[in-house]
Amino acid sequence: MAWAILSGIVGNLRAYEAVLADVRQSRLAIDEMFILGDVIGPQGDNAALIKRLYQRRPGEPRVAVCQGWWEEQLLILHGLGRTGEPTALIEQYGAAMTKTLWDAVPRELVRQIQSWEFGIFELDCLLAHGSSLGVDDVLTPDTPVVTLVDRLQRMEANYLFCGRSGLTFDYEIAMGQIQSTVQTLDQPATNQSRELPTKHIVGVGNVGGGEQATYTLFYPESGQIQFQQVACQTSPKGFGR
Repeated sequence: MAWAILSGIVGNLRAYEAVLADVRQSRLAIDEMFILGDVIGPQGDNAALIKRLYQRRPGEPRVAVCQGWWEEQLLILHGLGRTGEPTALIEQYGAAMTKTLWDAVPRELVRQIQSWEFGIFELDCLLAHGSSLGVDDVLTPDTPVVTLVDRLQRMEANYLFCGRSGLTFDYEIAMGQIQSTVQTLDQPATNQSRELPTKHIVGVGNVGGGEQATYTLFYPESGQIQFQQVACQTSPKGFGR
């Protein structure tokens, strides 16, 4: 059993097809494909891409999708987001982007996008666009280890797969121990300790933002992680993350 895990298609149907072709040609027993958000983007054929997600052809794995940064911004524009104003969108891309993104996704697809999960928990793995904190959380190999452990412990996961950075990396946190001291007004200080198993934070890559699509294969039974790179022609540029 293997999973294909990808993120950041940003409306690039051609890049998504290149990944599917690579999955089919691999002849591996890939039975699940997890797409960690940023399926849509301000450019590209979002409607055709979303339709293709659910048109499973022979030899293709089942697909599960969660929301990413672009999906969150779109839902905010339609009054369906977790916050009321598209502040992050305007700050990063300017006010004109609100109309561009609004026009990029047919209104009838917005409710479907809203139905996508924030994240997916499977076995001991959390799969999310950003992290357990939010879709805009960017984790990289340079993120302080305390922050990485915090993101894992919030969901008691041993693997956190994320796509927000667009990078491919496997950051391993070796087995260790957390020690803490708790003191209250009416109780003396008590020491607590907890053993941590080896954990991984994995950047799964980016499909639609460049000339090379990158994604991740994961084998849950062995814990093996394998990064894939596929040549593809891209249409949307500059909106990969």
